[in-house]
Amino acid sequence: MSGAHPARSTAGEWFATMVSEYDSLIRRAVPRYEEMTRELVACLPAAADRVLELGCGTGNFSLALAARYPSAAITMVDAAQEMIDVTRDRIAATHPAVASRARFITAKFEELTPGYERYDLITSCISLHHVRDKETLLRVLHRTLAPNGRLSFADQMRADPEEMNQRNWDAWLAFCRLPGNCTEAEIEQLVEHAAAHDHYETVAQHLSMLERTGFHELDCLWRSGMWGIVTATR
Repeated sequence: MSGAHPARSTAGEWFATMVSEYDSLIRRAVPRYEEMTRELVACLPAAADRVLELGCGTGNFSLALAARYPSAAITMVDAAQEMIDVTRDRIAATHPAVASRARFITAKFEELTPGYERYDLITSCISLHHVRDKETLLRVLHRTLAPNGRLSFADQMRADPEEMNQRNWDAWLAFCRLPGNCTEAEIEQLVEHAAAHDHYETVAQHLSMLERTGFHELDCLWRSGMWGIVTATR
């Protein structure tokens, strides 16, 4: 981040201001980001004809989805139109056949409602923590999946007890302050953004919500500090 960004009322507005910086910042601010993305891809089903990605950002994970499912119809959702535009261009340049079938929706996840289409896979990489009422969203996602469809997502998670949560938070700040990573101005903006827009749950809370909303085959398949990968089957 080259400088301080003004406060924004929504997470989508905040991300819209930093499209050009996002790819660099996420790698400097998220420990083991590339590993987590690879592990999330490895957790996905071998085949999926219809895929829904929540929070495409600038398309880092979208490109991995296009490579894994070259024949799929992929729907990509993000609250920031600026992010959608970048992802659309990147998919068109690298996977034109996928781009020809893709849909791009500018919306908050909470605004999505089940339609006639049912997805084989719903996935997300570091986006669901922007949703306060995750259980209501999970009910919608459950209805949106086809029978035996999969939900797989990577996200930030709280730790339990609080002393372990604070340990993870301190470790993250230490990573951000490593040479070549984030400036103090960037860290200040990230912390302010988290306080204003992020809503974290523990792995146990995620699994409980998934069970209550009708999912089964629940697991946390990868974990590193504040980040984890959760999977579930409809």
